[in-house]
Amino acid sequence: MRLAQFPAYWRLMRLHRPIGSLLLLWPTLWALWLAGQGRPAPSLVAIFVAGVILMRSAGCIVNDYADRDFDGHVWRTKDRPLATGEVSPREAFILFGILCALAASLAIWLNRLTIELSVVAVALAVSYPFAKRFTHLPQVYLGLAFGWGIPMAFAAETNHVPPEAWLLFVANIFWTVAYDTAYAMADREDDLKIGVKSSAILFGRWDRAMVGLCHAIALVLLYQVGVLAHLGYLYDGGLMAALGFAFYEQQLLWARRPLDCFRAFLNNNWFGGSVFIGLVAAYLGRTL
Repeated sequence: MRLAQFPAYWRLMRLHRPIGSLLLLWPTLWALWLAGQGRPAPSLVAIFVAGVILMRSAGCIVNDYADRDFDGHVWRTKDRPLATGEVSPREAFILFGILCALAASLAIWLNRLTIELSVVAVALAVSYPFAKRFTHLPQVYLGLAFGWGIPMAFAAETNHVPPEAWLLFVANIFWTVAYDTAYAMADREDDLKIGVKSSAILFGRWDRAMVGLCHAIALVLLYQVGVLAHLGYLYDGGLMAALGFAFYEQQLLWARRPLDCFRAFLNNNWFGGSVFIGLVAAYLGRTL
């Protein structure tokens, strides 16, 4: 690895575009706040935030390695460092190993159940980029990968994974399918040319309706989580704000213009943040 290549490594890890880390972070924070009943251990919050950044960066490297022969043919990804040759596959492997080693070092502060669950998290992150070769629903697989921090957070806080954790996990899968379908809509024409599968291709003219349906199911499940946790109207307010962002996304997707589809994907940061703000407000309201 070369120090002069640091800017290229930074872009390879997608640290210049934090949206992926945020979409992975929000459900993890939801779980930490629920498991800790509004007062998660600060040390666990720090560990999980660091873990999210490290594993998302490692996942980006695996994704770009798997797609290095495709990315050059897609308008949005043609400048990625592995596609252009700025970073060699060997350098990418070394960087991936460093990130995984750093993530593994965080595990010494966690209990055994969380460590066992983290093995699944790594397997999902490494295998996800290849899912689009075999299924038109790699977005579901991404939901599994991006949501696995939920059972891990509950395990770290409580040393077990209760039913509401799995309900939150399923809600996150539907949310992920919603936002990643919008993402795939931006790339649909290029994906059809190069033979990559996606939910946007599978859903066809029903793509916008399916995005809306997945958002709706996610919100219903999130509401049920709130009922089980007795979170009340402040949390419901956060869900209503998230619903507003889901409606706005439908407006962005209306004409199916690639740039607007990508904006719709980015809009989901506000969806996830609204749910989190509602959670925090609900628990703070109990103390007032």
